[in-house]
Amino acid sequence: MIPIKTPEQIESMRRSGKAARQVLDEVVSKVEPGVTTGELDQYAAELIKKLGGVSPFLGYRGFPGTLCISVNEEVVHGIGGAKKLAYGDTVTLDVGVILDGWVGDNATTVAVGAIHPETEDLLRVTEEALYRGIDQAREGKRLGDLCNAIQRHVESHKYSIVREFVGHGVGKTLHEEPQIPNYGKKGAGPKLKAGMTFAIEPMVNMGRAGVKILSDGWTVVTSDGKPSAHFEHTVLITKGDPEILTCQDD
Repeated sequence: MIPIKTPEQIESMRRSGKAARQVLDEVVSKVEPGVTTGELDQYAAELIKKLGGVSPFLGYRGFPGTLCISVNEEVVHGIGGAKKLAYGDTVTLDVGVILDGWVGDNATTVAVGAIHPETEDLLRVTEEALYRGIDQAREGKRLGDLCNAIQRHVESHKYSIVREFVGHGVGKTLHEEPQIPNYGKKGAGPKLKAGMTFAIEPMVNMGRAGVKILSDGWTVVTSDGKPSAHFEHTVLITKGDPEILTCQDD
């Protein structure tokens, strides 16, 4: 059963979404060569505390970080630590905030200085795919329409979609129904209704789709060592256009 939020609950999710975006933007501003992933994690922890929130990731099934910080071939669920970012790296920052019991969840992949044009293109296509999916997050559409829009855009650019990890409903908990794969069949799946809130998050590899988990039990990397990208927004389905709850302020 996919939860439908009330107007009051949606207002709470707007606040948590705005907080998650604020933290993400401020952490992105600290990305530079020489900074450690652990320093970024600590900075995020301080920001979230200052906003009166908590991280939904910290302690989730034993996860040890405030953020998920994934570098280059790391796809998702990287843990902050002693690793220093280097010029030419890419880093994915996945930020969640629980505020007044409601979760906001968003992610972006950014360049550390100048990066290879091929990697730049991977980031561009992955972010575009996110917005293709969001455009299908409309009342009366099917979940498969959203999933298929992401898949078609990614594969038209000859990139690969990670299949083991997917988007999800989000609200009082980090993971609600439904699961939202970044691939699927148009016209399939449940019908979308106003009041549903989704974390839509394409994870896209430059090379093959295969991934593996490192010995830390968390960090997911591409099986061929090629770069990966990940973008995410929390999105509300309305009677009209989808509303991005983790959107930057105008």
